[in-house]
Amino acid sequence: MLLASARLVRIGPFADSTLSFGDDSPRQLTVIYGGGGTGKSSVLAAIGATRPGHAVVQLGQRPPGPDPAFCVCEYQLGDDDPSRPHPLRIVTPNVRLSDGDSEAARRREQILFDKLARESGFAFLALSAARWHSRQPIALNAPLRTVARYDVTAQTIFDDAGRADLGRETKQALVYAAISSAVAKTSDRPSSDHTLLGHAMRRAVNELTGLHGIRYVGIDPGSLEPEFELPSGDVVPFDRLPNRVRHLVSFAALPVRVLWAAYPGRDPRQGQGVFGIDQVELHQDAAVQTEIGAALRRALPAAQWILTTASPTVAMSCDRSELIALRRDGDEPAGELSVDDAALLH
Repeated sequence: MLLASARLVRIGPFADSTLSFGDDSPRQLTVIYGGGGTGKSSVLAAIGATRPGHAVVQLGQRPPGPDPAFCVCEYQLGDDDPSRPHPLRIVTPNVRLSDGDSEAARRREQILFDKLARESGFAFLALSAARWHSRQPIALNAPLRTVARYDVTAQTIFDDAGRADLGRETKQALVYAAISSAVAKTSDRPSSDHTLLGHAMRRAVNELTGLHGIRYVGIDPGSLEPEFELPSGDVVPFDRLPNRVRHLVSFAALPVRVLWAAYPGRDPRQGQGVFGIDQVELHQDAAVQTEIGAALRRALPAAQWILTTASPTVAMSCDRSELIALRRDGDEPAGELSVDDAALLH
């Protein structure tokens, strides 16, 4: 599944705005640029709450009034339904776009795909700008209940740092990929080829950590902690990596885990999914900000990345067709949206 467009009505600073994520087909990378209060997080939150398997009522509309806030997202299903002739339209459940048979058919279709999404597929993940990494030993649990299970109804909380700790989840993803891949190489039992997961995890993580000259080398056989080789040649565990590098590891490891859980047995680097990162530039220097979009595309070539940023360096590093600029003047309640050449001017 790939996102083609999103229409936000009375959400954040948007009175009624439509963001396009591709003309003929959804593009691999979209950078949403703007300062504080322009609606960057509102866009990711609305998309996360308007997708197959997780369409919920939009809250916190501005300005308050009798008309509900809502979002309309259109998806091209790709590998999930390759013969589909038109996009799948997912709408906030408390809103009717029109009356008549067409709206009734659209609602029935949304209910059908909500059911299908809970069974498999439709990979989505958004990382909050409040993300951080706690330092704690690796804890292994039953994989089918945790790391190897994709919960399509999982919510992303964008303003609660207490629910944005990525440390434990990132290490679990790395360790599960390494252990399952190693076991698969010595097993004669017919099962999903977990070596695909191990290979994809290593490739994707190294694409991101390579921006700092750091290489993922695997897990320590005694402690099971993920280990990384620094440019100096020293090998350190995940918890001793610089904060900026731990964030890059999460950007790669968590989407790979989601793709494997959503489509078990398939190479995650060939899987389609929608992945958002709020304020992608946090903790990164200018050199990494310039390269991070290209590195994400190399890490997962078939995935769709939606990045928000307040950094001109990140914004100028992408093609103008991939840039959406948000602007809000003073105390004006409504925001402005610019694309292509106009986006560069902002």
